[in-house]
Amino acid sequence: QLSGTTVTFVIIEGFVVTVASVGDSRCILESADGSLYYLSADHRFEDNEEETERVTASGGEVGRLNTGGGTQIGPLRCWPGGLCLSRSIGDLDVGEFIVPVPYVKQVKLSSAGGRLIIASDGVWDALSAEAALECSRGLPPDAAAGQIVKEAVQPKGLRDDTTCMVVDILPAEKTNPPVPQPKKKGVSKVKAMFRRKSTEATSQIEEYLVPDVVEELVEEGSARLSERFDTKYPLCNMFKLFTCAVCQVEMKPGEGISVHSGTSCNTRNSRPWDGPFLCMGDTAAEVNS
Repeated sequence: QLSGTTVTFVIIEGFVVTVASVGDSRCILESADGSLYYLSADHRFEDNEEETERVTASGGEVGRLNTGGGTQIGPLRCWPGGLCLSRSIGDLDVGEFIVPVPYVKQVKLSSAGGRLIIASDGVWDALSAEAALECSRGLPPDAAAGQIVKEAVQPKGLRDDTTCMVVDILPAEKTNPPVPQPKKKGVSKVKAMFRRKSTEATSQIEEYLVPDVVEELVEEGSARLSERFDTKYPLCNMFKLFTCAVCQVEMKPGEGISVHSGTSCNTRNSRPWDGPFLCMGDTAAEVNS
């Protein structure tokens, strides 16, 4: 009940890739031209200053293990609990500072496709992203994943969870893994920034025809669900969003009337699209009464 886990969750829909990550497992993308993209975030305190600031601002304490006499060892951890990750699923014993809210990134690949490597921290502690791509280049996905794990385990043996998946996103007419084109000398293979979505359809089409274009559609790193889902139908209402508060009859979207409808107050809890909702029968009864 107290054991936690990291998660890297990937949805592939055509050439659109959505990645939600919690913890220090990781997803990387190599586009058809050999450029490297990081589609996840590492939630280790050691590598993420923003997460450290979030936890300390919330009242948590981040520091190394104190062995006495002022000597501190090991990675940065959150206390109480001593977890070195700022986000995980589970780990109920470490308090409210460790959250399960994922970092989310969505990108659109060009029609030339690319290769995804999704792996746990045992792989990334032993191999860099470049090394993982290099040792598996030209191999089909299953063999590539096995080779990456072999390379990660070889130096020191199996010391941590070492799991890897490789997925090739290919044009419909191709069956072989993408072979990146050689890069010009002096051009960096790691692209930290994505090209933003164009507002003009013509330029958008032109971009998709270029093999090395990877377009960022969504990036959301907030650890607060309220910030991410503060939309027309907030998360707080999602499970019983369209259920009558009086008779509990289920309604379709738009059928119910919010109890806040017609109010003049502009606070968050008084918006007309916020629940609770009443069905038409109970609304009429309320008016008649």
